[in-house]
Amino acid sequence: MTTPTVDVHAHVLLPEVEALVAGLPGQDAARALDVRRNGPEALAVNGAMVRERIPRLTDPAVRLAAMDAQGVDVQLVSPSPSHYHYWTDAETAEKVYRLANEATAAHCSPAPDRLRGLGLVPLHHPEQLVRALDHALELGLTGVEISSHAPGRELSDPAYEPFWARAAQTGAIVFLHPFGCTLDERLDRWYLSNIVGQPTENAVALSHLIFSGVLDRHPGLIVLAAHGGGYLPTHIGRSDHAWSARSDAGAGCAHLPSSYLRRLYFDSLVHDPHVLRELIRAAGPDRVLLGSDFPFDMGTDDPLGALRAARLPDADFHAVRGGNAAALLRKD
Repeated sequence: MTTPTVDVHAHVLLPEVEALVAGLPGQDAARALDVRRNGPEALAVNGAMVRERIPRLTDPAVRLAAMDAQGVDVQLVSPSPSHYHYWTDAETAEKVYRLANEATAAHCSPAPDRLRGLGLVPLHHPEQLVRALDHALELGLTGVEISSHAPGRELSDPAYEPFWARAAQTGAIVFLHPFGCTLDERLDRWYLSNIVGQPTENAVALSHLIFSGVLDRHPGLIVLAAHGGGYLPTHIGRSDHAWSARSDAGAGCAHLPSSYLRRLYFDSLVHDPHVLRELIRAAGPDRVLLGSDFPFDMGTDDPLGALRAARLPDADFHAVRGGNAAALLRKD
């Protein structure tokens, strides 16, 4: 296998960011919302789980050893989505993205051939987005990570147009990774906030990009969706039917919704070999990239094993294993 094995969904924890926002006005309300959406049982489990994984999340040497054990050559490292802090004021938001970008770049710096980084941008302050993206790229990061929405704004919001244009112009990767779900208390038991909420948020966010025409207006945009794009790729037929049957559904995008799956990228983290095969059929074998959600418990400790379980044709296996990601990373 001459092409490196590349995991595009791996996280870093940034204590510097949490120290920056500690005690600021708005943090208590944000935490209360987190409790309401997730439920206290889930948050208790999350706390213990994260504490056990702190070395892998913060120490590059520990990360590299874990990668060796998994057979992973390269990771695309993104900040934990808990660092978005879309509740902060404009001044603090700028400090957050700068510190997050700098800390992620520093984490990757001991092994630049094996660790590639993504920064953050403040979706809740659209006027800062282009500046934040440029800051990440100036530090040598490959792109940025965003959530599925910001308070009061969907990804179809016209305020984001300059950001999409700049991302397309620079070839930056925009990693779509939801944090939180607006279904709130309906998902506050049994960890449904993640089990159901994350794939739902992915499907909603991608639908906004498709139906609003963002992908038509910015054909060079590189969007990589976590969690296999959620429910959308395997249920895209309903979108196609609505686009054909209803004038309101078809007004914003120029082509059949399913055709846009082949303009997007998806990680392979779907936890089911049958679903992974369907994702590859729907999006194309050149649009799916290996992902593990390293090192969280909702990920996989054996991403290559999960990929082998899908029993793909050899060419498709190696494309997903690393060929697609290597081609994408060469663009930056």
